[in-house]
Amino acid sequence: MSEMADAIRELTQEKGFSLDSVKQTIENTLRAAYKRTFGTADNCVVTFADDMSDVTVASRKTIVDGVYDPVTEIELEDALKLSPECELGDEIDIIVDPKTFDRSAVSVGKQETHKGLNESFKDKLYNEYKDKVGEIIIGYFQREYNGNIYVDLGKVEGVLPKKYQSPREVYNKNDRIKAFIVDLKRISSGLQLVLSRSDPKFVQSILELEVPEIQDKTVEIKKIVRDAGYRTKIAVSTTKEDVDPVGSCVGPKGMRIQNVIRELEGEKIDVLRYSDDPVVFIKNALSPAEVNRVVILDDEKKTALAIVNDEQFSVAIGKNGQNVRLANRLCDWSIDVKTEEQAAEMDLTELSTRRAQELFSNNTAEIEPDEISVIADLPGVNQEVAAKLKEAGYDDIEKFVDAYESGELADFEGASADELAEVNKIVHNTVEFVEEEEGESEAAPSEESNEAEEEQEYFCPECGAKITLDMTHCPSCGVEFEFEEDEE
Repeated sequence: MSEMADAIRELTQEKGFSLDSVKQTIENTLRAAYKRTFGTADNCVVTFADDMSDVTVASRKTIVDGVYDPVTEIELEDALKLSPECELGDEIDIIVDPKTFDRSAVSVGKQETHKGLNESFKDKLYNEYKDKVGEIIIGYFQREYNGNIYVDLGKVEGVLPKKYQSPREVYNKNDRIKAFIVDLKRISSGLQLVLSRSDPKFVQSILELEVPEIQDKTVEIKKIVRDAGYRTKIAVSTTKEDVDPVGSCVGPKGMRIQNVIRELEGEKIDVLRYSDDPVVFIKNALSPAEVNRVVILDDEKKTALAIVNDEQFSVAIGKNGQNVRLANRLCDWSIDVKTEEQAAEMDLTELSTRRAQELFSNNTAEIEPDEISVIADLPGVNQEVAAKLKEAGYDDIEKFVDAYESGELADFEGASADELAEVNKIVHNTVEFVEEEEGESEAAPSEESNEAEEEQEYFCPECGAKITLDMTHCPSCGVEFEFEEDEE
């Protein structure tokens, strides 16, 4: 096998280049040298042997009677010496020996070869690493320049920019560095991976490796916010009632979360349960502080007031406001923290009254009670649960309420107790039940009104718990409300 074949084999097998890219590079090299020698490469023809043992270069010339351009044309008389069957107007390929190219042409060819191989090498690396963006990679500290850390990753170089570093971490030569790939950059020597150790997704990736329940989708990470080097808050939920998402992430004796904390060089991590209820979620988000109650100030603007005891105030705020700031970002609410004494100085009565009225009257202005008679038509109801109730014959709202309150649905297999409670809550928040007794005279409205008031039942608009007119707080969830008598 020729030297050409040996060189091609080395490039393809040992260097990892594809055969097509090597052939293209060699062809470009010869065409560049040809152009340097003859002034054009338009009539240059490069042909490879089937076994890649040889390559030929030829000038393709047109047969004419009277040559004006000797590079692209040949006299009929000269052409007949090469091929007796040729005629005027035909094209003929004349072999050219690359060794006859001048020195400058060879130099240009070498430059083209290096350029082609470098581009092919960059493309190969890019295709290998382009799908690794968003993954964890491990390398070793190589050098530091202008605050940026350069990491040896084997085939490629990684750079950990100063803005993506954790302020509590210091590295020395050959230190092991685990980082998150955020971007790829082409450089003269090949490819450079942009790394990060401050990205919240870095914490998420490490946690996914430590917690099997996240890998099998039993536990879901809803959101992560982070002040790199100081504190991270992670909101988690689960698809199974018998699984504790927080406990799964913390692990037995805290081993799982401790492994994550060690990788982050001691950064504090709060793992908390996610909730669709903003009141509950805000309470959880302010951990490790214990929140007495949360008052929603404005639903549209997403502003809320968290009330804590005096000794919990500094914990809820955190150093330099860090804890409440992270809670704001986690919940996507603007949270103001007050002590009980500070909250007492605020007039929350009007706010609580207005909110209770809004919650009690929710949807009644838009939906007439007698327009909804089946569970599936209720706004926001779980349609899968509604379908199960329909199969069991409980799709009628009144029939469902009677069965639920009598305990008839206690053993219902089509839905969990929480799902049935949610349906019951939606029913009482949406539907107004009016009982009319036959034979009663319309002439005694006051007596009828008093009887209705005595028999009327009230339910908390937040959790659906049963309440009475003399209450100012829900005994279950603690929401404040105030009943106002209608003035005739």
